[in-house]
Amino acid sequence: MAKGVTPRSEDFSQWYVDVVKAADLAEHSPVRGCMVIKPYGYAIWENTQRELDRMFKETGHQNAYFPLFIPLSFIRREAQHIEGFAPELAVVTIGGGKELEEPLAVRPTSETIIGEMYAKWIRSHRDLPLLINQWGNVVRWEMRPRLFLRTTEFLWQEGHTAHATAEEAEAETRQMLGVYRTFLEQYAAIPVIPGRKSEAEKFAGAHHTYTVEAMTGDKKALQAGTSHNLGQNFAKSFNIQFQDQNNEMHLVHTTSWGMSTRVIGGIVMVHGDDHGLRLPPRLAPIQAVVVPIWRKDDERERILAAAQALRARLRCRVHIDARPDLTPGYKFNDWELKGVPVRIELGPKDIEKQQVVLVRRDTGAKETAPQATLPERVDALLEEIQAHLFQQALAFREANTFVVNDYATFQKQNEEGGFLLAHWCGDGACEARIKEETKATIRCIPFDQKPEAGSCVVCGGLSQGLVVFAKAY
Repeated sequence: MAKGVTPRSEDFSQWYVDVVKAADLAEHSPVRGCMVIKPYGYAIWENTQRELDRMFKETGHQNAYFPLFIPLSFIRREAQHIEGFAPELAVVTIGGGKELEEPLAVRPTSETIIGEMYAKWIRSHRDLPLLINQWGNVVRWEMRPRLFLRTTEFLWQEGHTAHATAEEAEAETRQMLGVYRTFLEQYAAIPVIPGRKSEAEKFAGAHHTYTVEAMTGDKKALQAGTSHNLGQNFAKSFNIQFQDQNNEMHLVHTTSWGMSTRVIGGIVMVHGDDHGLRLPPRLAPIQAVVVPIWRKDDERERILAAAQALRARLRCRVHIDARPDLTPGYKFNDWELKGVPVRIELGPKDIEKQQVVLVRRDTGAKETAPQATLPERVDALLEEIQAHLFQQALAFREANTFVVNDYATFQKQNEEGGFLLAHWCGDGACEARIKEETKATIRCIPFDQKPEAGSCVVCGGLSQGLVVFAKAY
């Protein structure tokens, strides 16, 4: 168990905070609800950005940037949008020492300002589809902040696209949710359930909202990414029109989709253990750390030189821990806390035998490997760890997913946690009752939901299939 880290089984919430701080990911800022992301935590975000940005560009999207300040009148144009975001808005009323003619909202999301610009840019069917992504920050006044998971200011990407037809917009919305699923499962090693949000849980102003839901180590749900089919709601509010091949004018169909630094919190909560982080290799800032071990000062230079030679041959992100005043044991614990996937131990006897000791962070297993084939073995080991973290998280989710057929069982199982698959009649009143009485919400109506007649877990009314309920962050 890592020093200063509360055991997960004792207090999961405190364990999470302890790990985030002890692993040097982030800390609270002087402004309540905001956080300072430290270099190690930001490096995880940079790796996330790099992979997502590549995937966005492979699907035809380009990056742009729009203002942080949005005229409040823009946000008020879409009635559902302002109603959904009003409690979270931060509004600027004074600038340059004078009261502003119109208050400015600090960007909670960019549909409105981008809609205003799209109305200027889009004239013809030749201008469509318009596929834009933005990397930036947003502000949503958070009453119950938690590092990475819920902060007043956070970093994210938000995609905004415009299309000629409803079918194209729907295809885009589904495609980008698929991108998120691929990233989460193949890079963050987090298994997710894709599906549609209920009307009560959808994005303010959306026609449909789709989500990918993950299970954390305390059996709660984490919304890891969302994609919204906005229909023509924002097109109507901002008069975004195009002329078709027959010279007739039509409103566009728009989408938006986003993933934020909350994914870092998800990685901590899905993979972490009592010893700290366990980072998936594909996103880890350091994939392998070399710990040179010497007992005498005259051994130090020889071992460090051997470590440098090893690093030059390895094909992954490698760091040599040459800190002179710390014991090997301290270094082992430190890198274990920070979740580095592979530790490479190198001492005098290892040099003599032309070998190293490899230690896996995910299982703690040790092995001796010849230096001659070390690059190949480390590459293979990183892939093994990546796959193992995903399979372990998937097995945990499956072991904590339950089909429930009556409300009493639902309430009892919900107290113990997990994903509950239950029939729901589609009535918002039943959904609201469950939320009020149990704190569980409909996380999604799964895409792979099988048509299955049943009885609503609350009222007994007709249901067409099982939906996913859970308590959530």
